[in-house]
Order: sequence, then C-alpha cells, then structure tokens
Amino acid sequence: MTNDARAAEPQMDDRTRWRAFAVAVSVASLTILDLSKVNVGVPAIEDAFGAGPTEIQIIIAGYILAFGVVLVPAGRYGDQHSRRRMFLFGLVVFLIASLLCAVAPTVEVLAGSRILQGVAAGLLMPQVLGLIQQLFQGPARGRAFGVFGAVIGLSTAFGPTLGGLFVDLGGDDLGWRLIFWMNVPLVIGLFPFAYKLLPRTQPASGGSRDLDLVGTALLGVAVLSLMLPFVLTTGGPDDDPARWAWLAVFALSGAAFVWWERRYARSGRSAIVDFALFRVTGYRNGTLLAVAYFAAMPAMFLTLTLFLQLGQGLAAVFAGMVTIPFALMMALSSFYSGRVVERYGRGLVVTGLAIVFVGFGLVLVSVLVLPAAAVPWAVAIAMGIAGTGGGAVIAPNQTLALADIPVTSGGVAGSIQQVGQRVGTAVGLAAATAAFYVTVYAETGTETEIVVYQDAYLHAALVILGFIAIALAFALADLRARSVGAMHTLQDARTT
Repeated sequence: MTNDARAAEPQMDDRTRWRAFAVAVSVASLTILDLSKVNVGVPAIEDAFGAGPTEIQIIIAGYILAFGVVLVPAGRYGDQHSRRRMFLFGLVVFLIASLLCAVAPTVEVLAGSRILQGVAAGLLMPQVLGLIQQLFQGPARGRAFGVFGAVIGLSTAFGPTLGGLFVDLGGDDLGWRLIFWMNVPLVIGLFPFAYKLLPRTQPASGGSRDLDLVGTALLGVAVLSLMLPFVLTTGGPDDDPARWAWLAVFALSGAAFVWWERRYARSGRSAIVDFALFRVTGYRNGTLLAVAYFAAMPAMFLTLTLFLQLGQGLAAVFAGMVTIPFALMMALSSFYSGRVVERYGRGLVVTGLAIVFVGFGLVLVSVLVLPAAAVPWAVAIAMGIAGTGGGAVIAPNQTLALADIPVTSGGVAGSIQQVGQRVGTAVGLAAATAAFYVTVYAETGTETEIVVYQDAYLHAALVILGFIAIALAFALADLRARSVGAMHTLQDARTT
C-alpha cells in the first residue's frame, strides 16, 4: 500500500477504535493466560506421560523461549508492512498450536506444540502494543494502557485458578487437555472480529521495507542462547552444567548482531532494532524495570502454587484461587493508574513497587509463621495487597516508557520490551524454581515435609523479592533522571 493511501485513510470513530482495542487486548490475554494456567496442570501432565523435570521445564518455559525469540522480528514486520496481517496470521498459528497441545499423544509432541504456541504469541503481542500506539494518543493512550495492564494482570493472576478448575473438572487424564481446548472456540470467535475491526492501514514507517534476514537470524540465536540455559535449569540433580556454555554463544551472537545492525543502518536500510531507542532515558529505564519485574511475577505464582499444592496439600483449583485477590486488586488499581499516570508519573510506579514488595514479604511471613489452616487465607490477603501495588506498575511503566517513542516504531519498541520481559521471566523462573527444588532435594529425609517446603519457598521468595528490589532501584533511578531533566528545563526557561 502506498504512503498516499495510508495518509488518505479515514480516521476511526471512538466506538470502532475501542472495539478494535478490545479484540487486540482479548487476544493478548490469551497469550498471557498460557504463561500461567499451565502451571497447575504440571502434576497431571507428569502423571499422564511420566515426564521428568527437564521435559516439564521445556513445556513451561519453552513457550516463553519461543515467545521471546519471535517478538522483535514480528514487531518490525508489523511496523513496516501490516500489523493486521501479522495479527491474523498469528491467530491462525495459535489456534493450530492449541489444537496440537490438546490432542498431544506424547510429551514430546506436547513440548513441540507448546513451542509453536510460543511462536504464535510472539507474532501477536507486538502487534497489540503497536496497535495501541497507533489507535490512541495523549490521555486516551494512558487509559488504554491502563485497561491493557488490568487485563494482563487478571490473565496472569487468574491463570492458575482457571487451570486448576479445568484440572478438577476433567480429572488427571482430561483436565490438563481442557486447558488447551479452551483456546480453540475463543480464537475461532475472535478471528472474524479481528478481520473486520483492526485497521487495514497504518502510518508509513519510513526507510526501506526489506527483510533483514541476517539480522533476524543473529537476533534469534542471541535471544535463544541467552534464554536456553535458564529454561533448562530445573534445580534437579540431572541439571547439566554444560548448559551455561550457551551464554558464550549469546555473547558472540549478540556482538555480531550489534555490528551487523549498525552496518545495515549505515547502508540506508531499516535495521531490526533501532539502537537510538535506548538513548531515550525513560524507555531504557522502563525496559530494565520490566525485565526485573517480570523475573519476579511468574516465578511468584509458580512457586507459591507449588508450595500450596505440595506443602499444604491443597487441590489445584484451591491453590489457584489464592491468587484471585491479587487479580482483582490489580485490575482495579491498574484501571485507576492508567487515568492518573500523566499526573503522578514515575512516582506512581515507585509507590506500586514498594507495595508489591511489602505484599510479597507478608506472603513469606504468613508461610513461615502461621498454622497450616490459616496460611491460604493470610496469603490471599497479602496477595491482595501486592496486587494493589502491581496495578500501578505494568500499565504506567508501559505508558511512561513508550511516551517519547514515535508511533511508527511502536511495534518494535514494544517488542523489545516484551523480549526483555520474556528473558526476565525465563531467568526468574529458573532462579526461583531452582532455589525451590534444590532445597527440596537437599532436605527431604532430614526434615518434616512441611518444613522442607517452607524452607523451599523461603529460598524461592528471597530470590523473587530480590528481583522486585532491582525493579524498584530502576524506578528510583528514572524518577531521579526525570526530576533532574525537569529542573534543567525550568532553568533553561528562566534564562531565556
């Protein structure tokens, strides 16, 4: 499509714009649900296939791995060509992958299908972020990201409950398959709305629109080799130390990617990653903050669910329900935060992270000091406190980080952030679950079962709290940078 045709596109009315947004965010919620709802099905999958720790880790983290590898090239293609076309293609792939997961006859087929599902998620998510940038400006964009954050928070926190419900309804043989069957009618129902409502044109990205195959391959190798050793970390005795050699591959391929992309850009063509984005202080700090925050969140839900099921003996559905207060409070605070982020800025994110730290700390105290019967109730209350803070983190951080990024780079800028989040998730899951299972293997037979799992959760929780503290440090650094920048602007205004 020509630039003139793009410029001639009639503006969407508000009703159509928000309906298109609703479709895009609904699909984003499906991709995030599949990050968390599978966790509670792990014991059933282990029983069904006799799967070991490495196979289970690939089923859980292979999705994240593929998600992260595909994000940036998919975002670049959507920015340069058509977000709508990439979105529709991603929906079809997600549908096929979900079907394959649901009918998988072996653990190997399930693991491969989960990786394909992650590829589809990586195709879809950058288009959602690019579309939000394209559809909304000013305060409306903050409100849109507020709703987006609320939906993502609900999806993350309700995933374990939803997965547990399906496992209980279907039993060990069918229940885990229902987790994947759920996607099929939802995707089929959403596809015609996406086809009709998503904008068929978009602002021209500028520059050449050729596909950088070498850069795409180098980036894929770099992301894969960075995430893979963490994905293969289970905390079990069969962990192979040789997996860390992949980090050397990451260093080499990452350096080659940076060299190639700079050379490619100097030739007048459009590089996959515009490194100028990282010179934008708010974007850089916001991206690093998101990496640390997403290292903590999925790890928190997984290790808490493991403790409640293995240490407390709760059924999957009840273990999942403990996170409902987090979801509800996060949805409420995220919706409100989207409306006030322009007024309070980065201070809102700092406050939110501090509340999350306190809430997760109270979860840990509850696990360690309260009698078993009181633990689920106290944990639910503490998770509600953490959710109140969490709603002031994801959406406001997204809004602030992308505030100075042009719309034409919205997809790739959002994709880079998503890659950081997926890398953070892989690292956080590996670190926290390894701390959990290393303790279980070391203490089993020497302590009572409840003490073993209390200690395991203690070590995992300390890792998680460490990641939240790192996110808080980046938020404080950005708050200071913004204050210094505002002071300089005021002084310049006075001198002129």
